[in-house]
Amino acid sequence: MSKIKIAIAGSSGRMGKVLLECVAQADDLELHAALEHGGSAMLGRDAGELSGAPCGVKISADVEAALQGADVLIDFTRPEGTLHHLDICRKLGVNMVIGTTGFNAQQKAQLGGAAQDIGVVFAPNMSVGVNLVFKLLETASRVLSEGYDIEIIEAHHRHKVDAPSGTALGLGEVVARTLGRDLAACAVYGREGVTGERDPSTIGFATVRGGDIVGDHTVLYAGIGERIEITHKASSRATFALGALRAARFLKAHPAGMYDMQDVLELK
Repeated sequence: MSKIKIAIAGSSGRMGKVLLECVAQADDLELHAALEHGGSAMLGRDAGELSGAPCGVKISADVEAALQGADVLIDFTRPEGTLHHLDICRKLGVNMVIGTTGFNAQQKAQLGGAAQDIGVVFAPNMSVGVNLVFKLLETASRVLSEGYDIEIIEAHHRHKVDAPSGTALGLGEVVARTLGRDLAACAVYGREGVTGERDPSTIGFATVRGGDIVGDHTVLYAGIGERIEITHKASSRATFALGALRAARFLKAHPAGMYDMQDVLELK
């Protein structure tokens, strides 16, 4: 059985390095390409240097040339870079696993357009555990739909540039959808000064940034006399990398279309 040929965008970044390590350890995958931006000091170096085992794949900024013959590109970079990669993947027929966050509505529509021609797994969080939490929230929100105030608290490392995190927004979307609310209309993204009493129809978000926190997320249902908290804490980026590789395997066996991790994990 032939191995799945994996390309990794942002290969010298925090997630890129972990992805390189996980691909090297997988018997059914092989590294086909490692991408970096044009100004990277890593260009031309063996990608295996980043995972401790030279592999013969040189880090490149020539996206189109590097992706020739690849099966799947895994991208945890920034929206602008991801969309550039998306256009090339669509042209070449290369599937994509996208863990990038911070897309606006128009950019998300571009992902959907490309999914007419290639397979795309797009998820705010690739962790198997977080995607199980998404499913648990549907049940919790139905049961706790009245009499409970809902707050979402997330914490990440000091280098994260978007807030709230894509995962926190994804959690909020699941809760709002289950309750029949529009998250754009009911979300509160910070409180300061004399805010008045809490509107029970709102979903609050609180953001913490500091140190090397990989990713903590809690959905709090606060009622009278009790609190229910559903929490996920990531201690290693490997959880996201392993989920992304699971998504890559899923795309190899499925036709073009837009998927998320709920599809990959058969939770729908």
